[in-house]
Amino acid sequence: MSNFLVVRQGDTERWTLNDPASRNALSDGMVVALFEACLRAKADDRLRAVVLTGAGGAFCAGGSLGHFASAIGQPLAEGAHDPLIDANRAFGDVLHALTELPQLLLVAVDGPAMGGGFGLVCCGDVVLATQRSVFATPEVTLGLPPAQIAPFVWRRLGDRAARDCLLSGRHFSASEARDLGLVNDVVADGELEEALADTLKRHRAAAPGATAATKQLLRRLHGPLPDLRDEAAIAFASALRGPEAAAGLKAFARKQPAPWVEGGA
Repeated sequence: MSNFLVVRQGDTERWTLNDPASRNALSDGMVVALFEACLRAKADDRLRAVVLTGAGGAFCAGGSLGHFASAIGQPLAEGAHDPLIDANRAFGDVLHALTELPQLLLVAVDGPAMGGGFGLVCCGDVVLATQRSVFATPEVTLGLPPAQIAPFVWRRLGDRAARDCLLSGRHFSASEARDLGLVNDVVADGELEEALADTLKRHRAAAPGATAATKQLLRRLHGPLPDLRDEAAIAFASALRGPEAAAGLKAFARKQPAPWVEGGA
């Protein structure tokens, strides 16, 4: 079964991160599929809206590091090209592609949206979340920089709130995320589909060409984000191979405090 599902209904597509066993962690295959869906959607004049969501009671647990487990804490051989850089850069490409969609991008969160999942949420034009949803960028608590998502979190939330999220790693409830400006509306658990339908119906009053033009103007109003994809990928790969990430991820797996936390082993 595919870990990324695309369902078309008229002029709307539903994109579902579909790996419940990992809480929809962003595997290499899922990242590629999401990027390809963005490229196809950008060229589809008949597509008016995209709904991005997750399966199985979670939105997205963030990046999947299982494929690179052997690289954690291991220095790169001198002169070798680091595949971690390519993998992390590919996710940065997805974030940029999502923000460049001419269609309305509606993100529907039900459950945790962590790390890279938090970054995906920041790309949405409209974000709905259930009351049980929780949001965090826990990378720094694991010894890693939230490299690719940082510019998107900063643009979505502003400097003060972005620093609060990115530098602490603390968790935010759905209502707190709404207060931050990350989430537009919070709905009761079990009522997400109804809220999605209502939101899509409301936005159908907007002409597709006008929507695309407005999104382009809004991007120009903000100004282009500095393209940090290469720099971010190098920083993330370097950190993943370093001692902090090795210690932090080991402590996380054991449900223990990291060494830099008071009382950590």
